[in-house]
Amino acid sequence: MTTFLCCACGTSFGDMDMAPASCPICTDERQYVPPAGQAWTTPENLARTHRNAWLRLEPHLTAIQTVPAFAINQRALLLRTPAGNVLWDCIALLDDATEEIVRALGGLSAIAISHPHYYTTMQDWAAAFDAPIYLHAADREWICRLSDHIRLWEDDALVLSSTVTLIRGGGHFAGGTVLHWAGDDGKGVLLAGDIVQVTPGADHVSFMWSYPNMIPLSAAEVADVAERLAPWPFERIYGAFSHQNVGQDGQAIVARSAQRYIDRLSGRPR
Repeated sequence: MTTFLCCACGTSFGDMDMAPASCPICTDERQYVPPAGQAWTTPENLARTHRNAWLRLEPHLTAIQTVPAFAINQRALLLRTPAGNVLWDCIALLDDATEEIVRALGGLSAIAISHPHYYTTMQDWAAAFDAPIYLHAADREWICRLSDHIRLWEDDALVLSSTVTLIRGGGHFAGGTVLHWAGDDGKGVLLAGDIVQVTPGADHVSFMWSYPNMIPLSAAEVADVAERLAPWPFERIYGAFSHQNVGQDGQAIVARSAQRYIDRLSGRPR
């Protein structure tokens, strides 16, 4: 029996004799099937052609990204805290070198994922480090491979430790989640995934129902995301991709960007 990886999104499908006919993550309108059709690889083949690169973003926060790019090309973020290390979002490649480095840094006490596009091989990461996977229950239908490590939560926030809280932001997915970390300086950090998307100037964020197909959220949905995040103070934002970093004024940027989006959808002059 083989574990298959979707080459378009990285989602894993396990214990199969042959690759699935299609990937339900990709056939949903928030992702896409490439023009050439669905293609598949395996973890073993991926490890032969790719490796993971590491980048320190700030003390105790490190990005892990597969090179050359694979599937959606998001980064995972390794957050180290006194209460244990948290892997935020997930990437498909877990090779021997990555496992060795993570163990040397203290292993994992938890895995938390923003939304289904980044579930990838979360089951393998959880098994390797004996760590629970925290997913919002509103997205349970998108779990393509079962694991005893999955823990579904249902409220608007889940406290993982005194400095780390998962927040249901919604928007892009019903269970769309962000991670709030108090930060070493106490000013607050938001690990945003795709729930808020840092724009190229790093001075605004945006919100979408489907990024690749450019389908917007409604004004009411954007207002709901902004309202859910408003009580949480944060200065810095780290998004899903390597260029998506906001260094200061993050909370105000999210509020200002949400209002700009709502004004535009509502036809209000600026």
